[in-house]
Amino acid sequence: MFKLTNKIAIITGGGSGIGRAISILFAKSGAQVHIFDFDLAAATKVVEEIEGEGGIATAHFCDVANQEQVLSLVSKLESIDILVNNAGISNIGKVDNTSESDFDRVYQVNVKGAYNLLYACIPIMKRQAGASIINMASIAAHIGLTDRFAYSMSKGAIFAMTLSVARDYIDSNIRCNSISPARVHTPFVDGFIAKSYPGQEAEMFKKLSDSQPIKRMADPEEIASLALYLASDEASFITGNDYPIDGGFIKLNN
Repeated sequence: MFKLTNKIAIITGGGSGIGRAISILFAKSGAQVHIFDFDLAAATKVVEEIEGEGGIATAHFCDVANQEQVLSLVSKLESIDILVNNAGISNIGKVDNTSESDFDRVYQVNVKGAYNLLYACIPIMKRQAGASIINMASIAAHIGLTDRFAYSMSKGAIFAMTLSVARDYIDSNIRCNSISPARVHTPFVDGFIAKSYPGQEAEMFKKLSDSQPIKRMADPEEIASLALYLASDEASFITGNDYPIDGGFIKLNN
């Protein structure tokens, strides 16, 4: 079950964190993986890891906010069976201390970046027998998170875009779903803690982990497993849904 044999998959932000885990798992499941990432060195390292295990993958330098660049890369692919819109950045701040430049930066990567990939890929997908799109949203699309105004805005947009795309292309057999993780233990989290709380890394890691009812952060591989199911033919009856994977954060954290 949950095989992606010979399917062509684009994964944005596949060079690290959740994207890396998805890229590796999809390749192990038989997909030909194309990693679109701003950090080509990181993406290339993931490709080498995949190829070392017998998988097929290619790394592409890509600024997802640049539509011309996205269109050029996507046009080189004859088919696209799976798109994972995973690339994203965060920002800390309330509305009154979020600068215009920070707001625009989050919008350009998280919202316009997803739009650019959808805009480029869907015409190709419409010519095929079907496709699966997975957008990476967040629990921030469902509940209020302190000091995450711009980030929450972007993930709320991803959630709404998912519903719109699912509705508009259901007759083309293009499925579109989103995943809403809570905190996931990635290098980004470790870097954020080290930068913001020097000397208190262990204490802050425990505090952030304990803020979730399950008392830990998710592993990237757990998010990847859900993405694999949604991308697979076994999920062919599923579209227009968002899947919180949050250790009980949304429903139990009160």
